[in-house]
Amino acid sequence: MPDRDKLYPLIFKPIYHGKMWGGTQIREFLKRDDVPELPEPVGESWELADREDEQSIVVNGALKGTTLTQLVKHYGKTLLGNKYNGGRFPLLVKIIDAGERLSLQVHPDEQACARLGNGAEPKTEMWYILNARKGAKIMAGMNPRSTRQQLLNTLQSAEAEKYLQVFHSEPGDAYFITSGTLHAIGEGNLLIEIQQNSDTTYRVSDWGRVDQDGKPRELHYEQALEAINYINRTSPRIPGVVGVVGHNRKFPVVNRCRFFAVDDLRLVAEWNENTTLSNSFHLVSCINKPIRITAGTDEVKLNPAQTCLIPACLGEYRIIPLETGETDVLKTTL
Repeated sequence: MPDRDKLYPLIFKPIYHGKMWGGTQIREFLKRDDVPELPEPVGESWELADREDEQSIVVNGALKGTTLTQLVKHYGKTLLGNKYNGGRFPLLVKIIDAGERLSLQVHPDEQACARLGNGAEPKTEMWYILNARKGAKIMAGMNPRSTRQQLLNTLQSAEAEKYLQVFHSEPGDAYFITSGTLHAIGEGNLLIEIQQNSDTTYRVSDWGRVDQDGKPRELHYEQALEAINYINRTSPRIPGVVGVVGHNRKFPVVNRCRFFAVDDLRLVAEWNENTTLSNSFHLVSCINKPIRITAGTDEVKLNPAQTCLIPACLGEYRIIPLETGETDVLKTTL
């Protein structure tokens, strides 16, 4: 593999997953022409993944064809920075396309994982709404006026929605879903998800849905009861930026989380960044308009919803909007 001083901004091939609740917005709204025909509608695109069974593959430059797993093993902190503590790439980036509402579910925290065992992994995640069809909503967290018993009495029925916090989806809004938060992504949402590298989900209810063979999906009721945080009633919604101005702006989206930090960059001109300041790799996710990223003589172009990995050793780089008007970009670090 190239020496560390030859590293450059890396783009990866999306990994598409069919889901019974999948939609059409990845193909239609994002205008992707590489979406495969699968037995089920495409519900997820894994943009950056380092799992045992799913590994992102580089599609640009000298490292084309290399898996993210191989990169992490070979370059270690050179790629990921001094905050990296070993193991797999610490984050997973997805696009979620909800043609139907997803199951009512919860992810465990470290303490719940220790109690539950069986390879459970903690997961805290953030959602950023890319597009929302009319009537789309988000359910996340217990309603402050609800009691634990009210929720438990209705968990496996549609009545559970009454005891949750429910929000109308708006592009530009974000949701910070800490582990232990009961949640469901409603029909009509297209969002980017940045999360801990975990695939542990406990489904409480699938709203009576069955698959093509007439069989319901497996639920994990007992595990979910162990994982739900009944105390946290804070709102997970982070409202989007209001108003447009003629200069670049940066807004912290998630900055008090020990797993990742996310900034919302609103750009009308080029933006200078530096991985040295954060001591970490950067993930640059293009949201609404195409951008170009340059680092020395290297450059890559990103279309909306694409994510680029900037190696920690790279230092200075620039983000350049390619269209007029405000360009929305997410920057994620450890």
